[in-house]
Amino acid sequence: MLYLFLVPLAKDHILFNVFRYLTFRSFMALITAVVISLVVGPWLIQKLRVMQHGGETIREDTPERHRGKQGTPTMGGVLIVGAVLATTLLWANLQNRYVLVAMLTTLGFGLIGVWDDLTKLRARKGLSMRVKFGAQVVLTAAILQIVFWQPPTQWLPVLVIPFFKGWFINLGVLWIPFAVLVVVGASNAVNLTDGLDGLAIGPVIMAGGAFGVIAYLTGNFRAADYLKILNVRGAGELTVFCGALIGAAVGFLWFNCHPAEMFMGDAGSLALGATIGMLAVLTKAELLLPLIGGLYVVEAVSVIIQVASFKLTGRRIFRMAPLHHHYELSGWAEPKIVVRFWIVSFALALLALTTLKLR
Repeated sequence: MLYLFLVPLAKDHILFNVFRYLTFRSFMALITAVVISLVVGPWLIQKLRVMQHGGETIREDTPERHRGKQGTPTMGGVLIVGAVLATTLLWANLQNRYVLVAMLTTLGFGLIGVWDDLTKLRARKGLSMRVKFGAQVVLTAAILQIVFWQPPTQWLPVLVIPFFKGWFINLGVLWIPFAVLVVVGASNAVNLTDGLDGLAIGPVIMAGGAFGVIAYLTGNFRAADYLKILNVRGAGELTVFCGALIGAAVGFLWFNCHPAEMFMGDAGSLALGATIGMLAVLTKAELLLPLIGGLYVVEAVSVIIQVASFKLTGRRIFRMAPLHHHYELSGWAEPKIVVRFWIVSFALALLALTTLKLR
């Protein structure tokens, strides 16, 4: 909004020229999102407590020690979604279709999450997997149409192969189901990871930073040419969105660190996962997503392995899945698990960025 109003004034006064720069607007978006989260957070916590009346907010498939967290308000993800959207509206170029797609993804999956959270609070059981998964697929497929039908000079439905210069696979119309798989898979992977105070939100900060760098380089013709990566015209504006995402995540972490004052719930985990997945799709970094979001991948895979092993052999590989619960039951303290998982996530994000030069 500020971009559209203030950039035209640059011809009259050099002071307004600063609003042209992605770096300035990205850092301002980060700071703004942090401030919004810290200001609105305490009010939201009180509202959620009143609305939920101390109802059941703990998943059944968790260690017994989690019963002590009963009564902590959930659905705090609306704070993250709200801060991201409000900040992006303020600092980003709203005529950029990639920003529009990212915002619609965050809002749409956030609403699905709110629907699921409210259903859990009222009926003690969330939406059926069929309904929730179906809503995610339909929403993602609809949003992707905004990108897919652009002229070839603006967008190519290709899959970029990391480590190799100029290696692309043109997926054609198959790009849509592939992108849907990436976004929906990422959404549910983050949802599975959200089980300890601060565990899921920390890697979002790392991923937001990594995709902010990738978006800036991908959208910059000179940088993309130097690094021999695919140039996506207009994708650089996603850097501002990533700044808002990082700021909102940091602000939420203030209230979600151990012991948590509120949980993000599906309203946050589904929205954040889908947003990260969509950022990977829009920046042509789909094959880097398993590295940047490596922690989420491991958590999701641990659940798949556990379920498959139990159905096929009647035995469990882990003491409890997802993986963080296995370490809990092994005697690790919750803060130790969270911080160590953050360290792994940070290392993986840095490793993913180094691959940009390995072409």
